[in-house]
Amino acid sequence: MQIYLYNSKKSSNFARFFAECGNKINVLTSGGKIYANCNPRKTNAKMAYLFTSESVSEGHPDKVADQISDAVLDNFLAQDPNAHVACETLVTTGQVIIAGEVTAAGYVDVQQVARETIRQIGYTKSEYKFEAESCGVLTALHEQSPDIAMGVVRQTEAQGAGDQGIMFGYATNETDNFMPLTLDLAHTLVYTLAKIRKAGKQMTYLRPDTKSQVTMEYSDSGEPLRIDTIVVSTQHDPEVTQVQITDDIRNILLPEVARRDKRYGDLLKGNFKLLVNPTGQFVIGGPHGDTGLTGRKIIVDTYGGRGAHGGGAFSGKDPSKVDRSAAYMARYIAKNMVAAGVARELLVQLSYAIGVAEPVSIYVTGEGLKVDSVRLVDYIRTHFDLTPAGIIAALKLKEPMYEETARYGHMGRKNEIVTKTFRDENGKPFSREVELFTWEKLDKVDEIKAAFKDLKI
Repeated sequence: MQIYLYNSKKSSNFARFFAECGNKINVLTSGGKIYANCNPRKTNAKMAYLFTSESVSEGHPDKVADQISDAVLDNFLAQDPNAHVACETLVTTGQVIIAGEVTAAGYVDVQQVARETIRQIGYTKSEYKFEAESCGVLTALHEQSPDIAMGVVRQTEAQGAGDQGIMFGYATNETDNFMPLTLDLAHTLVYTLAKIRKAGKQMTYLRPDTKSQVTMEYSDSGEPLRIDTIVVSTQHDPEVTQVQITDDIRNILLPEVARRDKRYGDLLKGNFKLLVNPTGQFVIGGPHGDTGLTGRKIIVDTYGGRGAHGGGAFSGKDPSKVDRSAAYMARYIAKNMVAAGVARELLVQLSYAIGVAEPVSIYVTGEGLKVDSVRLVDYIRTHFDLTPAGIIAALKLKEPMYEETARYGHMGRKNEIVTKTFRDENGKPFSREVELFTWEKLDKVDEIKAAFKDLKI
């Protein structure tokens, strides 16, 4: 490509020239005129890069708030599957404040639910300045707005979306659970550290609040190559030294994580930077160190910065809120599509208007996409019921399944049936079987492969 630089009035030519050539430009003169030329680069070419995801433990203050909100939701749904709940929680030094809107049959002792949740997390010592038995619990719940209810509380087949918004689902074939490797490893670090803490046999100085961060180097084709940096910040008792914590992270935590997955083991054998409690000390933590709020860790909840997030939080919301239910459905679609070989990675967007059942729009994009996006959207629209009622029925979202989602991510988790215990309106415990993470099922793969068999995916 060559362009005449002197006195040119064609500014669009300049824009195109520099966009294609970047800084690889040769300037020359000929016949008293000035020219520049280059070999245009491929504008869609990728380069090797670093990418980072973070996770936080169940003891992180924002996650404490999320778990309380979802525990309250579960206890209402256990008594009334049609309950409408929007529960927000704030936690700080010695105090829990629970507010929001609830319309439900039955009665839930919200204070008791909050204390049980805090106890399970591990805030059971007065020196934490936030403790299950002694913290104050203020409840400010009231009925759902009638303006919202009239668009949602209808006959099941006409149920409208509980709010407007955009929701995303994402999947990648980087890992067996179709999650980004950086986030999956970050979750595994804090989850494993919590298991060590609760077992009480090693690293007995650990306290509940923990964060992790994983930086991975990727090739120009998007393949993970090596770990560049791991950051672990863990709350601890004051008497332990940073040298001991770092040694224990390296010699206890990382080998335990490596045993979980062979691929982790191979990656953790490489040379990488390990940063442990970079400030030098992490004694003051949890809600005493930082106020926690429901819905403030949405990227940890989803894909660790990969794909996209629509902006709406999940925890504390019943499934009529498409912020939650449609995000789960979008993940379900994306995961089954990638598992079927439609793409190497796929992003699905759904958008809704409050009170309207059908989505306003469906959008898909991806890497290694083998199916035309128009055909793919048409397939999604005709083979998945994307109304709120259809999503709720398909994924069994009226079950009290949500407290487990509020720690270590809502996506990439194990679909399983567990027995959970709740209390009725008289305070008596009762148990029931609940299926968790229904949106992680791969039960549409064969159907998708059959639909696109002409493409031999």
